[in-house]
Amino acid sequence: MQTLIFATGNPHKVEEVNQVLSDAWDLHSMAEWGITEDLPENQDTLEGNALEKARYVYEKLKLDCFAEDTGLEVEALHGEPGVYTARYAGDSKDPNANIQKVLDKLAGAGNRRARFRTVIALIIKGEEFLFEGIAPGTIQMEKSGNGGFGYDPIFRPEGYLVSFAEMDAATKNRISHRGQAVRKLIAFLEERASKTLH
Repeated sequence: MQTLIFATGNPHKVEEVNQVLSDAWDLHSMAEWGITEDLPENQDTLEGNALEKARYVYEKLKLDCFAEDTGLEVEALHGEPGVYTARYAGDSKDPNANIQKVLDKLAGAGNRRARFRTVIALIIKGEEFLFEGIAPGTIQMEKSGNGGFGYDPIFRPEGYLVSFAEMDAATKNRISHRGQAVRKLIAFLEERASKTLH
């Protein structure tokens, strides 16, 4: 098994990735390796933030690792909240306040199209790779569902009649932005592992 560190402080995200990762990889959160501080996120793109976080952990641990940055991009808000998704309503990162801010800003808007976008930055033996996943959808008029986290209660993915928060984990993983990016990451890792074996 190869050790891989997920550079996140969010246990939900580690759990989501573990559900789709094969046994060839021994996935750990950064907290299990003693990194408990907030990771730097000073870039103005998701790609930049993901790389900054991965580089920070790689420098500290010298172990293969990956980080991700996810943004909700709302068309009528010119791509907001984007890189500010987690702290849209302030540094407390209160999901309910964030949701309310999006709903307030979209009051009366005819166009409620939005997308979730995840970028994963992987550093393996010092080499850097990027993977992207996109889930298009719309922002609902109000919250529905108790599952998921973040903006899931107001995001309805394209082709579905329910929000992310109303879906079971398996369905959400199959279509979500993070699920897509993680599958690209995993396909890459497993191809790399099989080449190493030959």
